[in-house]
Amino acid sequence: MMRELIQSKAVLFFLLFILCCSSCTKVDYTEIKDPAYLRVFNNLNYLQTMGNKDEKLPYFCLLINPTVEADGTITGGEIVGDFLNKRDAYAPPYPSHIGNSTTVDNPEFPGKQNVLVAPVLNGFDLSSWAQVPSGDVRVVFAYRPKNEIPFLKLEKHLRQDILIDTVLNLGSKEVYTMHLLQTDFNTKAHGLVVRQENFHKLPLSDSLVYVNFYNMSAKGFVDADASLKDNDYRLRSFKGGIQDEMNVYFSLYETEANLTHNGATIPGFKGRYLTKLKRETNSAAVSPYMSFPLWASMLGNRIYTPIWQRFEFLAPGIDITANPIFPSESETGGNWAVVNCLRNGRIELQSRDNGTILPNLLVNVHSGINNPQTFATVNTIEVVNGRVYLTTIQRKYPAPIY
Repeated sequence: MMRELIQSKAVLFFLLFILCCSSCTKVDYTEIKDPAYLRVFNNLNYLQTMGNKDEKLPYFCLLINPTVEADGTITGGEIVGDFLNKRDAYAPPYPSHIGNSTTVDNPEFPGKQNVLVAPVLNGFDLSSWAQVPSGDVRVVFAYRPKNEIPFLKLEKHLRQDILIDTVLNLGSKEVYTMHLLQTDFNTKAHGLVVRQENFHKLPLSDSLVYVNFYNMSAKGFVDADASLKDNDYRLRSFKGGIQDEMNVYFSLYETEANLTHNGATIPGFKGRYLTKLKRETNSAAVSPYMSFPLWASMLGNRIYTPIWQRFEFLAPGIDITANPIFPSESETGGNWAVVNCLRNGRIELQSRDNGTILPNLLVNVHSGINNPQTFATVNTIEVVNGRVYLTTIQRKYPAPIY
């Protein structure tokens, strides 16, 4: 009897051991001795119409230093970023997709990929950048079907369809942002912009909020017929695109309590000119950063501030103080577009306003004993065809105390 009991317990422990082993997934990271740091966005949006129903879906596998058979079949890669879908409107300052996503789709690389990430550089949290080999690296974007089968397990003929195949030189410990773009709307030509970022090397103040701008729209998009463009109501005044040259203005609003485009602004921060923006899909130059004070509002208490931001893009010759285009207008011929950066990017203006909604440039989090506490950030706003995107970078801040 005792012997049978001992055998039963042994079997039970063995089964529990097998169960525990099967429920844990071991992640093997590739050690990179001399890395560069890379973040990748797929800016190719897809509007299916009868005219383009046979075009390939821009859904990719990114491979760095791939291994390829003689017939062109990809069999592996030093870095593999699979299921690369179109990017989200907001790229947060941390890899938010890990652990809370319900699909294999990845809105950026590394995104939800389990890879070695960049360290904190000059106080900036770079956990949204992946470690990749430096030096000369081969970069491939391969088309893949929209299913849940990993790229390297697809049938052989499905691992031969390549959109981009190029060699880049990435500097050791340098920070890069790569954009896959449509460069010509009419010919459907594609290209890459690989931007070597410099925010972590600049003497930026932690009491100022920084933002720079890019228009990476395809040539000919703004003049194309509206039937060829996405009519998603959330795009609002950006849906038709913007002109190749625009002036950017911004306003700071005191509080979100009265969310109207003509509400109370912070004195000195209404319709202020920021910069001239030109369309560019071939240059990797970093745009200069503009700034405004974190504590611009007198309503803030040096711990939390409720201010929100409004950026207006106006064609040359249009005076922001006498703008002939109504705020509720979305068909603007590319001459006016607005983005309102509000709390979480999920609330709406009470007034009729066709500004696209994005998250606030300020980060409010539980830090130390303060919940919330407001922190300054470094931001990039990018216009690509009829869409506008926000990328936010933040410094490391003290962990919350409960």
